[in-house]
Amino acid sequence: MRPMLRRNFLLTLSLFFATASSPAMAQEPSIALNQYEHTMSGDAFFAVPSPAIGGHLVPRGMLTFDYARNPLVLVDANDVVVTSPVTSQAHLHVGFSLALWNRLMASGDMPIAVLQSGDDSSGALIQSAQDASPGDLRLGLRGNIYGDYYDPFQIGVGAYLYTPTGGDTGFTGEGTIYGQPHLLLGGRTEFLVYSAKAGAIVRGSENPSTFTYGIGAAALFLDEKLQIGPEAYGQIAFKNDAVFADQVERTGEVNTEFIVGAQYYFLDMFVAGAGAGAGLARGIGTPQFRALARFAYAPRPDREKPPEDRDGDGIFDADDACPDTKGAENADPKKHGCPPDRDGDGILDNVDACPDTPGVNNDDPSKHGCPPPGDRDGDGIIDPVDACPDVPGVASDDASKNGCPADRDGDGVIDANDACPDVPGVRSDDPKKNGCPGDRDGDGIVDADDACPDKPGSADPNPAKHGCPKVVVTEKEILILQKVAFDFDKATIKPVSSALLDEVAQTLNDNPDIQLIEVQGHTDNKGGMMYNIMLSDNRAKAVKDALIARKVDAKRLRAKGFGPKQPIASNDTDEGRSKNRRVQFKIIKRAKP
Repeated sequence: MRPMLRRNFLLTLSLFFATASSPAMAQEPSIALNQYEHTMSGDAFFAVPSPAIGGHLVPRGMLTFDYARNPLVLVDANDVVVTSPVTSQAHLHVGFSLALWNRLMASGDMPIAVLQSGDDSSGALIQSAQDASPGDLRLGLRGNIYGDYYDPFQIGVGAYLYTPTGGDTGFTGEGTIYGQPHLLLGGRTEFLVYSAKAGAIVRGSENPSTFTYGIGAAALFLDEKLQIGPEAYGQIAFKNDAVFADQVERTGEVNTEFIVGAQYYFLDMFVAGAGAGAGLARGIGTPQFRALARFAYAPRPDREKPPEDRDGDGIFDADDACPDTKGAENADPKKHGCPPDRDGDGILDNVDACPDTPGVNNDDPSKHGCPPPGDRDGDGIIDPVDACPDVPGVASDDASKNGCPADRDGDGVIDANDACPDVPGVRSDDPKKNGCPGDRDGDGIVDADDACPDKPGSADPNPAKHGCPKVVVTEKEILILQKVAFDFDKATIKPVSSALLDEVAQTLNDNPDIQLIEVQGHTDNKGGMMYNIMLSDNRAKAVKDALIARKVDAKRLRAKGFGPKQPIASNDTDEGRSKNRRVQFKIIKRAKP
């Protein structure tokens, strides 16, 4: 018998006339004719499953109406249509799923044939169905093995188990248990979602096992609420077996369908969509035309958004004391991100009519921030009670000092010129030391408070470490007692770490026996693996470049990022994640003594 080019079946004339003359011989095969596979509730596409899970203990549900035109046509040896046993077939798919631990999804899907009609003439194999008929209940389990819901690349594995709830007649069931393992690839960005499937339906019945495949891609619009794109899916039989016990033979072992669908996500939890397409091959159950409609309850996990900076001054709103007004960095949290106040009168320069002279509040914008009348030195203390009316000063309960420059520590250096106004000191030509106690190591921390008065160091809240170096050389590592600080989600080193890197560079230059250092970058486990490795590598390179700029020989340095692969604390807490975000200086090679 030669192959036919007509869709779906080749029927020999002898079988056709036998069934036509003897209707009692008409038979229905044990096969689920509908080749459309309902995806798991919450998946992005109509027919191509996704590797994404999204959430823990998150239930989802979905209803899909599926209509197929001419999924079963019989022709004779001359490729002439004899009859169409199934001209129309419509199913209602009822599906549910439950997401667990962001990595596992369990599902169930029940197809119900709500319409089956065919050509009743000439001994057709099936009569028009009058009642709804259940199909084979499908149970599913999926595991996500790489990537999260919004990652651009994800990998998943899954399996379906079909149970014989549809019986073995009426083209709605196969009358036996069979299964379908499959591999899933996919991903999502803010503008695109895609998915691909490869698997196999494994049968122990007379129906052949098949290779299953599918691919879908869609563009995302309206902040990911609207999705529009094509899908292609189908099956290929592993062998050319007879379907009707050697009476009817397939003309094509490939089922392929192409549809274009659109779905809209609304109220942060519901999806409505529709799609349509056509069959592209001649396998059993491939229709000339298919239409789909869907309604689903499918809440998505929240997408993490970057911190906001409304005024665009480079300081995130969470840390910006003036989030709607451009400002500058300031060590005082109450002024951080706010415009400057040069005269220190508490009135910002952008609204201070006298920005270089301390003043007071005034309802008149032209006088706001200016000294009141009768105050020659503009210190806010009117001349009649100002003991120093021509020199700006401060208020005092002592009338002889009221309005005079302050000298809180009484060392004879007024506070305005005293670099240490609360600690008695001595005069110095260096403005940074004028009025301060002695500082032998020149690190800016007075000897009385310096735990290491002969070694330059930096400030520390621990008195035992205050003024001591922040870098320690061990056998295997140059240990830093502070963290290198970076801008959020960038490899840009913050100015606050400049002194620390100065000290690391000085330590390297003071220890020429250290021949090779590996600058290591590490992150916590938030975000994608590849992204974190790239970020940590870029940060390690930035530190390397900073040391080279500080006269460290480039041949003594190499940089490498490890991402979250080498945690030193638990990633389950904020404190642990903070410890894991770090830069280390490992000694790789050292000259022998």
